[in-house]
Amino acid sequence: MAVIRVEHLKKEFEYYKKGTGLQGSLHNLFHREMLKKEAVKDISFSVERGEMIGLLGPNGAGKTTTLKMLSGILFPTAGEVEIDGYIPWERKNAFKRRFSIVMGQKNQLWWDLPASDSFYLNKCIFDVPDGEYRRTVEELSELLDVKDLMNVQVRRLSLGERMKMEILAALIHRPDILFLDEPTIGLDILSQQKIRDFLKTYNEQTKTTVILTSHYMRDIEELCRRAVIINQGQLVYDGTLADINHRMGDRKLLSLKSIEPVPREHLSLFGRVREYHGREAILEVPKGKIKETASAILSLLPVEDFTVTEIPLEESIALFFQKEVTAL
Repeated sequence: MAVIRVEHLKKEFEYYKKGTGLQGSLHNLFHREMLKKEAVKDISFSVERGEMIGLLGPNGAGKTTTLKMLSGILFPTAGEVEIDGYIPWERKNAFKRRFSIVMGQKNQLWWDLPASDSFYLNKCIFDVPDGEYRRTVEELSELLDVKDLMNVQVRRLSLGERMKMEILAALIHRPDILFLDEPTIGLDILSQQKIRDFLKTYNEQTKTTVILTSHYMRDIEELCRRAVIINQGQLVYDGTLADINHRMGDRKLLSLKSIEPVPREHLSLFGRVREYHGREAILEVPKGKIKETASAILSLLPVEDFTVTEIPLEESIALFFQKEVTAL
């Protein structure tokens, strides 16, 4: 059952063209030219209850604008959104209790106070019973490994520790729907992995519906089975991650290491040479011909070692960004 339904959603921003210098400013006083920016252009998708999907796109694609409309922060120019029976921009109290939004570049915690004070403030805002509040903080602080940091001023925490606290604060009232806008941005590899592990466990345990945006493909690969890709405000793909490489032509990478250097032109007979370093090379080969190609290479070339891997997911997604493919 779809808990989030988006149909023909659009958002336009109006702004004025600003001339440079004093002359431009004087000109704008009397003749201002209005411009329009279409941030989101007629996108439609739905999300099932308990599903975790990745909302992907390059900078300026409309991801954050979409999340802001889904959470009721922004009013759309046109289109419909229904989340668990509610229209977000009506901002009914019952709806606001059903969701949380975490933005990697925005803080909701009080900078000079311990995170525990902000947690208690959220508890009071959402009228969470004392017993439920204590259980939630105890459970989530243990899962996020921040128990010993609860009474430390937020400004004294590292970026990774602060992001964990932001996520914990967003979950105090146990929302059914969670919007995450680049929650791992700027974090080191270890902190990213800890947050991914937490989100995966939390989603499995609570069946919370999650929409996640991230520029780190590891976040999407580990947490989401499905991706919705937006480019220049338009939806260009909605489907499984596994299907993305298939749409790109079902190719694989064959990495070779030879006993002695093999001329590049000889390797090009077996596939497109993506990298060449004398004794080492990477070929791009159609998936359907990988066995045939590998067998021929082993019998004809002085191969010492070889491996077969998938095309990196980010490469395939980059083609959607470049509009080299369109949604079916």
